[in-house]
Amino acid sequence: MKKIALYPGTFDPITNGHFDIIERALNLFDEVIIAVAISTDKKPMFTLDERIEMTKEAVKNLQNVRVVGFNNLTVDLARANNATILIRGLRALSDFEYELQLGYLNNSLDDTIETVYLMPKLQHAFISSSIVRNLLKLNGKTEHLLPKEVQKIIGGMSACILR
Repeated sequence: MKKIALYPGTFDPITNGHFDIIERALNLFDEVIIAVAISTDKKPMFTLDERIEMTKEAVKNLQNVRVVGFNNLTVDLARANNATILIRGLRALSDFEYELQLGYLNNSLDDTIETVYLMPKLQHAFISSSIVRNLLKLNGKTEHLLPKEVQKIIGGMSACILR
C-alpha cells in the first residue's frame, strides 16, 4: 500500500526550512502532498494563488510531490487524498506545545491518521515565514532563506510586498 503524507501549512511564503522538511518526508513516504491553507485568520501577505504558485515552483524538480490549496479540516483533506500521515515541522521548543495540541486534535477527529514531526536541518531551524515576511516588509535580504524560484517570484512582485 502506498504511503501518502500530507504536509499542511500556510506557506506564506514557502521557505528553505519547509523545503528541507519536504525533502526529508520524501525519504520516508511514497508521495507528499503539500496542502496550502487559505488561512484568512492569519492575514497572509500573499494570496492563496500566489502561495500555491510559489510552492509549485519551489518543488517542481521533486518527484512524487503534489501541491493543493484547501479551506477545510486537515483530516478531511487527508482522507480525501488517501493520506494516512500528517507531516508537521518542529524548529524549537516553542513549536512543540502548539504542534502537540494540533496533533492530539487531529487524532481526536480521525484516529487512523498519524502525525509525524520532522525537524529541519540545523542551518534552517531559525527560519520561519513570519521572519521572512518581516524582512520583505523592510526590504531585507531573504535570498538565503527562500528557494531560488520563490525569491525570483517575490522579486517580480516587489511592488505588492508592502500591502
